[in-house]
Amino acid sequence: QVQLVESGGGLGQAGGSLRLSCAASGNILIFNAMGWYRQAPGKQRELVERELVAAITRDGSTNYADSVKGRFTISRENAKNTVYLQMNSLKPEDTAVYYCYARTMVTTYWGQGTQVTVSS
Repeated sequence: QVQLVESGGGLGQAGGSLRLSCAASGNILIFNAMGWYRQAPGKQRELVERELVAAITRDGSTNYADSVKGRFTISRENAKNTVYLQMNSLKPEDTAVYYCYARTMVTTYWGQGTQVTVSS
């Protein structure tokens, strides 16, 4: 089974930085895209309120939510099936559970989420 394991979450300071990592292991497939969603703590992953934060394709093409553009940077190491989210200029509204995902043409895999809390 494919597993995605996130790390790097925790408490950040407004204006500061955090770096999230997500590593895939198991039966490694070719992922067309990897990235991060976020939602308020206690909310379910499948709810429409979830927000796509950032995504990156295998060739390095990226896209970002307007709310994080210019502050967050997503990157990927294909050989390790690992995706990173560098979060700079943190704001309290960035507080959420961040879920890593990895997508093939037929399946999307999810991490269990990592809490990010940003204090003012």
